[in-house]
Amino acid sequence: MNPIGFGVDIGGSGIKGARVDLTTGELASDRVKIPTPKSYDIDEVVDTVLAVVEKAEWDGPFGCTFPGIVKHGVLHSAANLGPHWLDLDFAALLTERAGRPVTVLNDADAAGLAEVDFGVAKGRDGVVIVTTLGTGIGSALFMDGKLVPNTELGHLEIDGEDAEKRASSAAKEREGLSYKEWAPRLQRFYSHLDFLFSPDLIVVGGGISRKSSKYLHLIDIRAEIVPAQLENQAGIAGAAMAAEQA
Repeated sequence: MNPIGFGVDIGGSGIKGARVDLTTGELASDRVKIPTPKSYDIDEVVDTVLAVVEKAEWDGPFGCTFPGIVKHGVLHSAANLGPHWLDLDFAALLTERAGRPVTVLNDADAAGLAEVDFGVAKGRDGVVIVTTLGTGIGSALFMDGKLVPNTELGHLEIDGEDAEKRASSAAKEREGLSYKEWAPRLQRFYSHLDFLFSPDLIVVGGGISRKSSKYLHLIDIRAEIVPAQLENQAGIAGAAMAAEQA
């Protein structure tokens, strides 16, 4: 029997969790999803994480993503959740509340780890950038399969604004843009990444990667750019992998 882990992915709109086959990266159970508390209150978010784990009937250690910079379990940014999260030892808090070890890592780093180990970036040498389009824009940077953590490339300033304020999928929805209208904003962002890092591969993930055929062909850059293979389950898989490695 293949080893099984559990991962939780905290997003701006939903907190999702599932069992993960650690040999293949595939989900080994149905995904449990509960809306993220709109207050983004720390205790309410922790309660929701634990509710996801309980509803999934998982009683072992698990991994959990966070949409911000995470160093040794401590949060150093939380652009979309609020400043009250800063300097929180989130791993220690979850471990205490859950009564078992919990590993915390950046959400895009988790998605990147899954894509590099099991997805479209598997076996790819050189510079690989995995991006996640959602409430913001997450990023994971790899060199020859080694992660450079907490890059936060969605906060690059482009034309006087954070890139994610104009190019995230949330911005698309907020402004009612068609895919054709949204594509030039993606072009601007990915062209900038292409110039700064000269990557060999860019992977476009996040929930909207399921609809990549509607916009990815409109982006023209030097680097190869492809949709994520694991789509929106990559964060869950990467969280479970991180917990197993820890």
